[in-house]
Amino acid sequence: MNDDDTPVAAPRGALEQHGVRFSGDGGEYFGVWMVNVLLTIVTLGLYTPWARRRTVQYFYGHTELADSPFEFTAPLRRMVIGFLLFAALYVAFELASNTGQDTAVTLMTVLAAVLSPWVWGSAMRFRLGHTRWRGLRLQFRASWGEVYRASWPVFALAALWLVLGFTLDALAPAAPTGPAGKMPRLPVVTPLMWGLGLLGAVLSLLCLIRLEYNYKSLLVRRTHIGAQAGRWKPVYGDFVRIWLASVGVFVLSVALIVGVIALGALLFGGLAWLSGSRPKGVMVFVLVIAIMFGAFLAIFLAATPALGYREARMFQLMWNNIGVSRIARFRTDLRTGAFVWLRVRNAIFSVLTLGFYRPFARINEYRMKSESVTLHLRGGLEPLVGQLEQQQQDGFGDAIGDAVGFDLIS
Repeated sequence: MNDDDTPVAAPRGALEQHGVRFSGDGGEYFGVWMVNVLLTIVTLGLYTPWARRRTVQYFYGHTELADSPFEFTAPLRRMVIGFLLFAALYVAFELASNTGQDTAVTLMTVLAAVLSPWVWGSAMRFRLGHTRWRGLRLQFRASWGEVYRASWPVFALAALWLVLGFTLDALAPAAPTGPAGKMPRLPVVTPLMWGLGLLGAVLSLLCLIRLEYNYKSLLVRRTHIGAQAGRWKPVYGDFVRIWLASVGVFVLSVALIVGVIALGALLFGGLAWLSGSRPKGVMVFVLVIAIMFGAFLAIFLAATPALGYREARMFQLMWNNIGVSRIARFRTDLRTGAFVWLRVRNAIFSVLTLGFYRPFARINEYRMKSESVTLHLRGGLEPLVGQLEQQQQDGFGDAIGDAVGFDLIS
């Protein structure tokens, strides 16, 4: 370890608090969003890298910590190269799938699984390496060995479903044949097959939770500002509890919506019985369409509170349990109930406006989360920034990932 890697001693003095401030505006961002959507449609998706860069720069530029905004300095050329590479691979996969080249499809699927950790690591290296605050840059210093070790749930998931696929195929009884000239009957699914499928779903969920935990833990612990690494406290059990609670919220939401629909059906059926009328012809068609749309809307509305709950609880878990070496820590006062209600309201408005409320919803949610975060540190901010600037290395990141410009921007 060289002199630049020694941690900064925890400064003594009064505890300073610096809250995050977001100055973005829904109407202003609506203009950015609309231009991005229109140009992406007109260019058949080729404008996507420009749209992503503009979006990230808007949110970074309007987010301030200690009166200083964040910056996103990624070269556009590298983002375009990364996008074109992914687009070419996607087109090749679709062509192979639609032309019956099963061997090529299998090989490409295996290759995608093997390369997915490299893609994630390159994306994090690229995204964080081009994030600036007060001239300081973030650096993701995880080695490729660390990235692949953290990615073991990806390979466990692939092996799980490979084994389950062969097992279910071996257990499946022969599909009964119908009379000549008629469609064959559906294959029989035995209770054992249902049980194996359920077991596979549960194990898959646990693998996905573990993958999320591994990636977030690695991202925090191996991200540096200057020579100071991130500090991480959560454990895997914290993630499992949040996921289980989110499933519980989803089940309760489904039960509530089913109850409301059942009550409405009873009232509708009672009115129809009293009037002596029976739906027929066009009314039956309209009723079927209404039921299908209602079912889709019910699933959407049931999932919205659960996803909002999970996002809020995960945000609290992360920002109340991470810091920077021994020099700083973060706290958030985000309220779960308030965020869930905001998410539900935004979802309803987005449906009613056919999606045009989405930019305003995104601004509202980002503001509530970002402005709930406070940075706590001892001593003056300026001396600390000066020390971190002296520790900052000139060379950083991975040359291949940075040159290609992989960037996973939602």
